[in-house]
Amino acid sequence: MSERKVLNKYYPPDFDPSKIPKLKLPKDRQYVVRLMAPFNMRCKTCGEYIYKGKKFNARKETVQNEVYLGLPIFRFYIKCTRCLAEITFKTDPENTDYTMEHGATRNFQAEKLLEEEEKRVQKEREDEELNNPMKVLENRTKDSKLEMEVLENLQELKDLNQRQAHVDFEAMLRQHRLSEEERLKQEQEEDERETAALVEEARKRRLLEDSDSEEDAAPAPPQLAVLPNPSPNPTAILDEGPKAKRKMESWERSVGTLGSKPQLSGLVVVKKTALDRSTPQGQPAPTLGTVKNGKAADPAPRTPGSSSLSQLGAYSDSEDSSSSN
Repeated sequence: MSERKVLNKYYPPDFDPSKIPKLKLPKDRQYVVRLMAPFNMRCKTCGEYIYKGKKFNARKETVQNEVYLGLPIFRFYIKCTRCLAEITFKTDPENTDYTMEHGATRNFQAEKLLEEEEKRVQKEREDEELNNPMKVLENRTKDSKLEMEVLENLQELKDLNQRQAHVDFEAMLRQHRLSEEERLKQEQEEDERETAALVEEARKRRLLEDSDSEEDAAPAPPQLAVLPNPSPNPTAILDEGPKAKRKMESWERSVGTLGSKPQLSGLVVVKKTALDRSTPQGQPAPTLGTVKNGKAADPAPRTPGSSSLSQLGAYSDSEDSSSSN
């Protein structure tokens, strides 16, 4: 444990490095390294997309018989994340890039293809100018014309920028801010009006409901009784009074009065009953009628509706009973 961080090792006095046997490793020996996918690719076996930057545990080896300016070229082996198919690509020091070799296709190579096309065109132009002096003149004329067009476009852009430089962006932002505040204020006022209208409507509805409940709880007003045959003339009742009085007078003349003192009340004699005989002398006997001012009272209590004819019949009955005794 004490030699864990020691950098210098102990060599004995008789140490001879030439006696150490050298390991014979193969030249295409593979190493396991951790790397990221250098470009977007798509697996040919299952069609899985592998994006740039995906990490893999790859096997690395040195490509035999391929060198660029003394720089070795390395090959990497990775596996598809879906179907585990083997994908290989190698370094390209000439273009400072990587080259797809087997198992997948490279995607999104538009920029690379454009650069390759530009290089091809430039190389063809150089080859033409090398053997044709007239071609050199034509290319120079085209370049000068193209340069003039670029300068004109640049001047137009400068003029446009100068015209737009007079625009006060601060004022525009301030105006926009004010318009936004006005819009918010207007929306707030509209919301307040709608809220007030809803509150007023709810209050009116509550008042209507309260008034309806009070009308239901209050007792119904007394209704006047309707007569069966009401008189069409309101003053007709004044004319009916004398007629009813005249009818009553004619009835009294023919039959007799219905008062409390009829004319034949003195002629009635009270008949003694068994109740009078059994009553002791010391106690007042309950009589059906009393004598007042020398006159006999009614033998029985009369109803208001009894007439003089009924009293006369009772008198004749009492005379017959007394004669038979």
